[in-house]
Amino acid sequence: MQTWIKIGLWIILLLGFASLLWLVPAWTPAAAQQPTGNIPTVTGTPLGAVITVNNPYGANVRAGPSSYDYVELDWLPPGATAPAIGRSPAQEWIQIIDVGVPGGVGWVYAHLVSLSPGFLPIVEPPPTATPRTTPTINPTYVAAFQLQMTPTRLSTFTPPPPLATLSFASSEATMSHIPMGFIILGLALVGVLGAVISFLRGR
Repeated sequence: MQTWIKIGLWIILLLGFASLLWLVPAWTPAAAQQPTGNIPTVTGTPLGAVITVNNPYGANVRAGPSSYDYVELDWLPPGATAPAIGRSPAQEWIQIIDVGVPGGVGWVYAHLVSLSPGFLPIVEPPPTATPRTTPTINPTYVAAFQLQMTPTRLSTFTPPPPLATLSFASSEATMSHIPMGFIILGLALVGVLGAVISFLRGR
């Protein structure tokens, strides 16, 4: 009788132990905590666009899309290639990847290179560099080369002497008081008398 009791107890113990193993969830190894943060990703050029320098004198790499507003950063020899990543809004400059310049990107003039097929997005140009100092003119130098104009009083106006007017005596004062008609008539009579005398002498 005691033997059957012991066997029953062992069976109960085994069943209880088995039930405990069945009810306890399976043990899974804890995963290590992953660090959080921004992981830099490497992006390729859009659709593999590449520029090739076809200018026999090479091409300058500048800090922005302008030959006047941005400084020269690098120079690419003829035949050199570089990945292209963008275009200027006016489509005249191409932004390329150049590891030899600050920031790793630069700009080349589009007419000096040939572009392989590929899509290039429009990239806004970077801000231009501001001069560290504003050029000023030394006021001492300005005063040294500035002409000092001394005001002088103009001379007073002196009117010229009056012009002398010539007066002509009338010819009537020198002529006689004989009327011109009598003189003409007298000359006519002398002429007629002379003609009569010449006629008489001819006969």
